Parts: sequence; C-alpha cells; structure tokens
Amino acid sequence: MNLLVLPVLVPMVAAASSLLLWKSVSAQRLVALLGALGLALVNGMIFARTQTGEILVLGFGNWPAPFGIAFVADRLAGIMLLATGVIAVAVQIYSFSGIDSDRESFGFYPLTLILLMGVSGAFLTGDIFNLYVWFEVLLIASFVLMSLGGERLQLQGAVKYVTLNLVSSALFLTALGLLNGSLGTLNMAHLSERVAEAGDPGFTTALAVLFLVAFSIKSALFPLYGWLPASYHTPPAAVSALFAGLLTKVGVYALIRTFTLIFTQDPGFTHQLVLLPLAAMTILAGGMGFWVQHDMRRAFAFAIVASVGVALVGLAMTGIPGSEAARTLALAGALAYVFQTMLVKTQLFLMAGIVRRAMGSCDLRTIGGLAATAPWLAAMAMIGLLAFAGVPPLSGFAPKVAVLRASLDLQQGWVAACILAGSVLALAGVARIWSEAFWKKPLHRPDESEQDQPANALARIVPVTGLALCIVALGLGAGTVFDAAEAAARQLLDPSAYIRAVLGGGP
Repeated sequence: MNLLVLPVLVPMVAAASSLLLWKSVSAQRLVALLGALGLALVNGMIFARTQTGEILVLGFGNWPAPFGIAFVADRLAGIMLLATGVIAVAVQIYSFSGIDSDRESFGFYPLTLILLMGVSGAFLTGDIFNLYVWFEVLLIASFVLMSLGGERLQLQGAVKYVTLNLVSSALFLTALGLLNGSLGTLNMAHLSERVAEAGDPGFTTALAVLFLVAFSIKSALFPLYGWLPASYHTPPAAVSALFAGLLTKVGVYALIRTFTLIFTQDPGFTHQLVLLPLAAMTILAGGMGFWVQHDMRRAFAFAIVASVGVALVGLAMTGIPGSEAARTLALAGALAYVFQTMLVKTQLFLMAGIVRRAMGSCDLRTIGGLAATAPWLAAMAMIGLLAFAGVPPLSGFAPKVAVLRASLDLQQGWVAACILAGSVLALAGVARIWSEAFWKKPLHRPDESEQDQPANALARIVPVTGLALCIVALGLGAGTVFDAAEAAARQLLDPSAYIRAVLGGGP
C-alpha cells in the first residue's frame, strides 16, 4: 500500500469503526486514540521521506497527471502533516476528560477523525478541485463539532462560523469553475504551466484575487477574520484546540501553495499590493484584540488572527523584487512560524480549558491566584504565552525574527514596524493575562459544582505538558527547525521539481 493514502485511510477507518461501536463510548475512545497515534506515525514517516528532498506522488486509478487525481507530498506537506499528527494525539488524549458524556455519545470521536481525514487530504491533494472537496469534508465535521451540545453560545458562534465559511466555499467554487473554463485543467502542477502561458494575464490576476478572498476568509485574514473570535471560544476546549491548531492553517496552507505554485504571474499586485498590507493589518488587528479581551479564550482566538498575519506577511514578501536570499528568508520564517504556532495555539486552548475547569470561568475580571494554587498550570501557561509573544528562547522567536529581518532586507520598514507593534501588543496582552489570571486574588471562589475534581487529571496533564515540551524543544533546536523550513521555502520558490514529479512526461 502506498504511504500517501494512509493519512486519509487511517482516520477514515477509525471513524467508521467508531460508528460501528456507537453504543460503547470506551471502545470509541480506544479507537480514536489508536487512530490518532496511527495518523501521527504515518505522518511522521511522510515527513521523514520528504525532508530528504524526495517528492512523493500517488496517482489514483493509474491515470497519469493531469488527467487523474493525485496526492503529492513535498517538504511543505510533510511539515504540515507532522504538526497534524502531534495535535491529533494531544487533543484525543485531552478529550477523554475534557468532553462530557453527552457529546461523546453523539459522535464526538468519529467527527474528530473525519475532520483529521479532511485536513490530511487538503495537505496532500495535488488537484485544486479536490482541495475544495477536502475543505468541505473538514468543514462539515467542524460545523457539527462547533454546535454539538446545543448550548446557546455555541449555536450563536456556529451560525457566524457557518455563514462566513459557506460564503468562502461559494467563492472558491466559483473561482474553480472560471479557472477550469479558462485553462482547461485543475491539476495544480499543470495549472502552474498553463498560467505562465495564459494569453489574458488580467483575467488570471482577477482569478487570483478571487482565490485570495476565498482563502482569506478560511485563514481569518483582515478584514475577514470576525467569525473566528466570535466562535472559537464557544465549544469545549478540546474542540477549540483542534480548530485553533488546524483549521485556519489549512487556509494558510492553501494560500502558500497556490501563491507560490500557480498565481505567480503578477506578484507586484497580488503579493505586494494586496496580500502584504492585509497581512500586516491582520497582525495589528489580532494583537489589539488579544490585548483588550476579558475572556481568556477570546483573547487566544485573536492570538490566532495575529499569528496568521505573521505567516502571510512572509508569503507576501516573496512577491517583492529584491534579494533572492531575503525572499527565501521571508518564506522560511513564515513556514517555521506556521509549524510552531499550530502547536502553541493548541496548547493555549487546552490550557484555557483547564483554567475553566479549575475556576469555573475564563473571565480575567473574576479569576485569579492560579500561580499559587496551580503552579504546574502556571508554568505551562507561561511557556505557551511567551512562545506566542516571540520571547527567546521559545519557538516563536526565531521565525518571527527571520520574517522581520527579511522585511528590512527588502526595504519594507513599515512591515517591520507592524511586526514589532504586534509583538509589543502581544507582550502587553501576555502581561495582562498573567497579572489577572495568575497573580491577583480571585474576586470570588469558584462554584464547587463547576470545579474540576481533580483539577490536574492525567488526561489533561499529559497533552498540555507534552505540547509545552515540544514548544521548548523547537525553540532550543531553532537551527534545525529553520534549516527544514528554509529547504521547504527553496522548494516552493522553485517549483520545477514539484512539476516534474507530478507531471513526469505528461502534458
């Protein structure tokens, strides 16, 4: 069996098995954990293969590209799959004590596995229409997970989440129809060649902007990010953490893939004049939202927005004329930042779930004293918060510095100012959360009925601590991480090897 089919097959089989075991929650838990561990294993194997420079290709039904459907794994896909496997294991373990029995009995575990299947398919597909299909698979699962439980706040968040994402899907599908009608193909490697030969560059640029809008909604880019902080804080922590680590990153991945492989014919407009200012404004909007929020989970939702901005600034600067080394540095910094922020945001939302269990709330105005009552939790929170703010030697520092250096090398001082301002806002927000939640005394004792008994259950300690250790390791091993990201950036900026691997001797 080809290795590339396993990231989709493993969670699909696990999800089907969970449905067959519908009446036994304990059996569903076991299957979900085995599915997550299996996914992490096969994703790690793909990552190891791609880091040698090999581009793995699987054509289904013996149809050659561009006529058949293909899965493709290059260095970028390997990096994203590795993070997906780690997050899958962490969230599944946490959910054993973080998801109530009602949600478990109504399909929580098969839904998470279907979502993981959709995410893996999106990272592997070599066909842009099937990217749409995998988006819909993961979005359908996420719609149900968002509203599972039927609480009023959840349903309000789910309506906003569904509405904006349906708009995004409609734009995506419209753009696909126009693209196929004008260029006659949907294989991304073939599109790269066809776009370069297109006789109407203005129409192609208009299509690029349409794709940019669709993917901007999915990745929560300014000014289309409002659905995220309105919804991500409403479901249980395990669901929010899964969304925080994966969903917007699929949108970021789609932007990186299409705007380094397909839509590169007019970078002065699409990258420099459109994407770059939007990404810079995303950093500021996310940073300001993070700073002023009273609800810890809403603050972390804005932190996701700010992180998306940093990553997409790096992508946008690849379209600025100048030093090839600086452009590579910008994209490498963006890739390293995306990888570490997937783990950081997952850890922060899981940590917020523990705070809510221990204190009965995540409202910074009423909770407090956690540094004294839960020192382990305080230490884990400090690691995640400082990594988000980019404090050395944690994982967020080196990638953000790389993007900052690239902006100065490419003479984009205003972009550097936005990155620095975003970092200051992040530090201010971190200081506020630490002061309110961990240092000051709470205004009232939490309701005993809402407190977690015990607060530090093993199923929550293991994933939060494991992710914190990963964050520290990524910071201490920043050189190795950046080497992998730089190699991936070079492969993206010179897609000839990707095109040859997919098309071979085909048209």
